[in-house]
Amino acid sequence: MVTSPAPAARPQDRPVYVIGGGPGGLAVAAALRRRGVRAVVLEKSDRVAASWRRHYDRLHLHTTRTLSALPGLAIPRAFGRWVSRDDVVRYLEMYAEHHELEIVTGVEVSRVERTDDGWLVRASGGRELAARAVVVATGFNHTPRLPDWPGRASYAGDLLHASEYRNAGPYEGRDVLVVGVGNTGAEIAVDLAEGGAARVRLAVRTAPHIVRRSTAGWPAQLNGILCRRLPVRLVDALARPMARLAVPDLSERGLPRPTTGLYSRAREGAIPVQDVGLIDAIQAGKVEPVAAVESFDDDKVVLADGTRVVSDVVIAATGYVRALENLVGHLGVLDETGRPATRGGRPHRSAPGLYFTGYTNPLSGMLRELALDARRIARAVTRGSGGGWSRPAAEPLMDTAPRP
Repeated sequence: MVTSPAPAARPQDRPVYVIGGGPGGLAVAAALRRRGVRAVVLEKSDRVAASWRRHYDRLHLHTTRTLSALPGLAIPRAFGRWVSRDDVVRYLEMYAEHHELEIVTGVEVSRVERTDDGWLVRASGGRELAARAVVVATGFNHTPRLPDWPGRASYAGDLLHASEYRNAGPYEGRDVLVVGVGNTGAEIAVDLAEGGAARVRLAVRTAPHIVRRSTAGWPAQLNGILCRRLPVRLVDALARPMARLAVPDLSERGLPRPTTGLYSRAREGAIPVQDVGLIDAIQAGKVEPVAAVESFDDDKVVLADGTRVVSDVVIAATGYVRALENLVGHLGVLDETGRPATRGGRPHRSAPGLYFTGYTNPLSGMLRELALDARRIARAVTRGSGGGWSRPAAEPLMDTAPRP
């Protein structure tokens, strides 16, 4: 008796592999599942929301609860308007359970390759996974970036990246220099000042735009949403008088007003600092802005203005890199900064079926954009390959109340 080999799976019958179990990956998987497409989330850690679990303790969303929900499940009202880090983690766990997502943990993807009829995902354990499409959602804050300052290796004090900071407890009574005045650096500086650090300095290279998180109940996020389609010059012009009304001049305290436009800077990737105590801390002298860090000299930190300061601890809030080069760099889909050249439902012309989400930090709020990207990607996948794995029809994917 001659047996014929089983026919190879058709491309449209293969799953879509989603790389990353953070909010972006979970949202895409839920949107795909709603459209009858099997989506498998590959997460290198042992549970979802791994990066959120590592953030500092006092972190809260700077976007409102109602504008931060992912498709298909509202964030519980009990979590408050500005959701805490721990509640974001709880929400993402609820989200994965609510949508019955297929998640494989402990699997790290090393490379994504094109094949004649789809995609091949190479992962830990020698796995080679044939995919209908691939969604890369490994996160904006993937790999900590620590500048290679001259003399850094011989610095006598403690030097750590902001990703290692949890709370002010270990720094009580110590002199701390925070490097970088993005939202992370600003909030860590405030946390240290309120948590008992003996002295807190904040190294600033370029004066940031500071906005109130909410004014008379109106969140700054709504301004970001409203201005997205307006001309950059118009938004810059409107933002200047608004900033002068809402934010005091801190020049005498070492933090001058920025000379560049708010939206111009945002388009370059420099998101405004949302005030969660920084203004008051600078005015009270609890946080001292100083010049940018240039180098280290034994126990001293050399600043751009020539000043040498002695600090017990330096915390570098100097951002992250996406670290996508090994994964997809060979496909020609990254720009000169190492970020995806396309996003959402628009694959790169050289890589149809490969999608990215979560590599921008927009004024309108990252979680909101992840939700929009998820719907776009799901539409693009179903349009691009027609049909596919199916399951019983589901209720419409709308923002429902969470299950008890």
